[in-house]
Amino acid sequence: MRVTVLFALAGLASYTTPAAAESLDITVNVPRLSVAEYHRPYVAIWLEKPGMPSIRTLAVWYDHDMRNNEGRKWLSDLRTWWRKGGRSAQIDGVTGATRAPGPQRLTVPSSSLKGLAAGDYQLVVEAAREVGGRETVRMPITLGSKRSATARAEGKSELGAVIATVKP
Repeated sequence: MRVTVLFALAGLASYTTPAAAESLDITVNVPRLSVAEYHRPYVAIWLEKPGMPSIRTLAVWYDHDMRNNEGRKWLSDLRTWWRKGGRSAQIDGVTGATRAPGPQRLTVPSSSLKGLAAGDYQLVVEAAREVGGRETVRMPITLGSKRSATARAEGKSELGAVIATVKP
């Protein structure tokens, strides 16, 4: 009997609690740049766990309306995302068109967070623009908390303010 209880407790201690986040609301401010040739940026938004090689892509905004699917070939300009897993990511369910300057909102439902363990993550937003620059913004967030929490970060060139709210 004692052995059974010990194994049960050992199994309980090693169980990874799934993230119970109901949703993740993200606002990405795309700045209006005063340049001669303006192109909307390609943007990738993903979660990564410190010390883990895999990522969870939440959104990719790119020019998917180009003929012959030519817009996909420029996704590699989102270098950090591409190298961390974008090249092999299944993005059909998370893609959208490039976004105009201003605040752009994204709600990530709990179904997109399914399978992620509760704990600390980095929310990463990367933007790359043709005839422009590239920028990556990172912010820590916690999934599986019983309270709502908001994180903020500020870009310097290709991204403005990025705000993420985790709702239980």
